[in-house]
Amino acid sequence: MLDPTSKADTLIEALGWIRQFRDKVVVIKMGGSIIDHGDTLRHLLLDILFMETVGVRPVVIHGGGARINAAMEEAGIKPHFVQGRRYTDDATLKIVEKVLAEETNQYLADQFEKIGGRAMTLNFQSAPVLYGRRLKLKGEGGQEIDLGHVGEVTHIDRLVIDNLCYAGQVPFIPSMCLDEHGGKLNVNADTAATRLAIDLNAEKLVFLSDIPGVLADPSDPESLISWLNEEKAAELIASGKISGGMIPKVEACLDTVRHGVKKVHIVDGRKRHSLLLEVYTTKGIGTVIS
Repeated sequence: MLDPTSKADTLIEALGWIRQFRDKVVVIKMGGSIIDHGDTLRHLLLDILFMETVGVRPVVIHGGGARINAAMEEAGIKPHFVQGRRYTDDATLKIVEKVLAEETNQYLADQFEKIGGRAMTLNFQSAPVLYGRRLKLKGEGGQEIDLGHVGEVTHIDRLVIDNLCYAGQVPFIPSMCLDEHGGKLNVNADTAATRLAIDLNAEKLVFLSDIPGVLADPSDPESLISWLNEEKAAELIASGKISGGMIPKVEACLDTVRHGVKKVHIVDGRKRHSLLLEVYTTKGIGTVIS
C-alpha cells in the first residue's frame, strides 16, 4: 500500500496529464472479451467515469464477439469468418443487431450509470451515428468476396456525439452502421474505432484488449514494446518481431496517427485501472503509437 505522501505524488504526476487532456476527445474501443468479466468491466467503467469527471470527453465503441457466438450457437448457426470478418447473412445479422446493438449496448450504459456516470446509447433504436457501405474484399485470385451484411464506416454524425460530450454524457456506440439505403451492416470494431477517432479529431484512441500491447516475442508477455513510430514499426515488421494479425493492427494504428490522432494506445484491459495507468502516468503500461 502507498503511504500518504506517495499517494499525493501519484496525484501530482497525474495533474499534468489531467490539464493537458482537459476538453479533449478520447475514443475507447472496448473488446468483447472484456465485457462479461464483471470486476474487470467495473474498473474500466470507473476509469472512464474518472476521465469524464476531470474534463476528458470519452467516447466508447464496443464489440461483442463472445456474446454473438453464444447466441449463434444457441440458434444452431455456426459462425463463419472470412479474412477475419464474420460472414453475416440475414439470420446472423438479426442476432448481431439484437445481441450487440441492443442488449450489450444497453448493458454497458446501465452499468456505467450504476456507478454514477451519465451514459447515452447510440444504437438503431435511439440515434445511430455510424454510416457506411458494404465492405468489398478481394480473394487470392482477385475475385470479390461475399461477406453478406458486412460494412465499413465512411462517416459519422459528429454533431450528436459532440453535443452529448459537451453535456457531460458518455456515448456508448455498438460497431454497426447504416448504409445509404438504411440497411444495417455489421462492422469490425477496430476499424470503426479508427474512423470514429479520425472524424472526431480525437486526442487519443485506446484499444482495450486481452493482450499487454505489441510484443517483440508473442510468447513472452514481458517483451512489451512500449513505443512505436512508423520507422520503428517498419523495422520490427521487416525483422519478423511484429507478425501475423498484429501487422494489420499496427498498420491501422499508424494510419490513424497519419490522419491527425496524436496517439494510439494498445492496452491490456484486464489489468485493474489499466486505462488510468496508461493515460495519466508518464510510463504507461501498454504500447503507444505516435
